[in-house]
Amino acid sequence: MPDNVFTKEFWINEWEKIKQNDTFNVHKGFSGPEFWDKASLSYNTDNEEISSRKMQRSIDIFKANNCLFPGIKILEIGCGTGLFARELAKQGAIVTAIDFSSGMLKRFKEDTPASLKKNITIMHMDWKKADLKKLGWKNRFDLVIAFMSPAVSTPETLFKMMEASNNACAVKGWAAKRSHPILDDLWEKIMGNRLDDKPLSLIIKFNLLFSMGFFPELYCDPIAWEQKISVKEEINKKLAFFKRTSDRPEHELKEIIKNHLSSIANDSQTIIKKHRGMTATVFWKIKPLPQ
Repeated sequence: MPDNVFTKEFWINEWEKIKQNDTFNVHKGFSGPEFWDKASLSYNTDNEEISSRKMQRSIDIFKANNCLFPGIKILEIGCGTGLFARELAKQGAIVTAIDFSSGMLKRFKEDTPASLKKNITIMHMDWKKADLKKLGWKNRFDLVIAFMSPAVSTPETLFKMMEASNNACAVKGWAAKRSHPILDDLWEKIMGNRLDDKPLSLIIKFNLLFSMGFFPELYCDPIAWEQKISVKEEINKKLAFFKRTSDRPEHELKEIIKNHLSSIANDSQTIIKKHRGMTATVFWKIKPLPQ
């Protein structure tokens, strides 16, 4: 079988193919710190959004696998505003939390109570540039996680994640096509074609791990919430996004985005964003079976 689906090489090649479609360009738009700096103003401020993170579900998964107890060392890659890191710290975990967005980390520090600070180390860091040897992080952590993070977007960054762990890892991402009508409309206006976003990387990660001799577990969760956001804030976010996906000049992008968002805003210059989709968590122990 020339294309053996049970080989590591097959799934790395499938991962590489993602670069040829819209999904990769969508990821590219979300993969810069400027977007997340802008997003940090309203990120995790809505109760429905926080509920959609399914934090208790993740805590239950970790506890069931003996990966959450007082004193366990956890690395969170792409920690954002620290919502999950704080929940882990409440369970007694010693958390090292990293993110490349200074805006997200500012929120993290502001929202973390003094009682949890002794259990959390916050670091401004781009995981793709992290040197595990210099950091002393090889096999350092009992659990390494990356939830809804653009940081683990290549085989190299996934393997680095595993190198940092001495026991287990977990990643969470989109498991099915998500609904984002505002992005769909702007994509067609700016990119000149209908957006065909098919998030496949999580399924590829699952199969890649399986081909390497691991037995990953997959947990799926439907999500749905609505968010009210000002036109001004959304302009800044979408501008940061499309600056990474389009060759159009910034002033032209801003004009297109502003005109579209203004056309769908209410009288108070706010818009309602509807989030719908399916997320999934992949959990695995990092020691493969004997070959």
